[in-house]
Amino acid sequence: MSGHVAVLGAGSWGTAFAKILADAGRDVTVWARRAPVADSIRDERRNPEYLPDLLLPARVTATADAVEALTGAELVVLAVPSQTLRGNLAEWAGHLHPDATLVSLMKGIELGTTKRMSEVIVETAGVAADRVVVVSGPNLAPEIAAEQPAATVVAGTNSNRTTLVQSSIRTPYLRPYTNDDVIGCELGGAVKNVIALSYGIATAMGFGDNTRAMLMTRGLAETARLGVALGADPITFAGLAGMGDLVASCSSPLARNRTFGEHLGRGETLEQAQAATRQTAEGVKSCLAIRDLARAHGVEMPITEQVERICHEGMDPRLAVDTLMSRTAKPESYE
Repeated sequence: MSGHVAVLGAGSWGTAFAKILADAGRDVTVWARRAPVADSIRDERRNPEYLPDLLLPARVTATADAVEALTGAELVVLAVPSQTLRGNLAEWAGHLHPDATLVSLMKGIELGTTKRMSEVIVETAGVAADRVVVVSGPNLAPEIAAEQPAATVVAGTNSNRTTLVQSSIRTPYLRPYTNDDVIGCELGGAVKNVIALSYGIATAMGFGDNTRAMLMTRGLAETARLGVALGADPITFAGLAGMGDLVASCSSPLARNRTFGEHLGRGETLEQAQAATRQTAEGVKSCLAIRDLARAHGVEMPITEQVERICHEGMDPRLAVDTLMSRTAKPESYE
């Protein structure tokens, strides 16, 4: 292998991640779905639609040809919208190097199958689970692109591969930690998108810090309940991939799920919110899959249930609040 890294996906996080890899000393080829975007990254070192003010390092190039990007890649970073992963990866799988480490940046649960992204990768690419590494945590792309101090989690079951990814993204502004709890890190990243939607809805409805603190803490509780039911380590949810990612996504106006939720909280329809934000809010689709996953395992996730009803059943957010607040009182617990 040539040792270069392929980043498949030229959105905000894929673009920022390419910068991180280059700053850590790796040669990076970004695959962009549209040729003009690839041309701009390659020729002008800028992504005109995502992070347009970022001047990418000289080690970053780009192509609209996925096979070109994948040829000889030691690390293959998957940074496409979660619901498009299976279709894209089915086309790419035959071009993966037999020992490449596959890195998932995606935070979602697949509709229909309720599979985590690492499970979709294993199934679609036909690779062993220990070849997949997940990167999760509070990863707001504009802040990292601006080199503001941040940390993230690199999760996998093969310590050699997690260490490889960790060393490939260690920079003066990004500190990566390793973890072997892939389930917990993936669920933390997926469910926080749904809770961030609820936080945005509440913010737009004019609710204050008590309400928002309740949504974050009880949202974390239902995330942990689902995680434990699936075999995750509950401690993971107290760390960067759990509470850290949740706080960043809820509290930052840079977070697309929170912003999308604000549009819903102002009474806009799903279509109006989508038109206004123009970016993928993973929680909008994942809330359906997460709800189904929770029901299949007998796990109560009341906030997720109400977000799904607001997004996909047209429920008035005020009615959703009434429903949440009128639930039978229980002892505070993560179980």
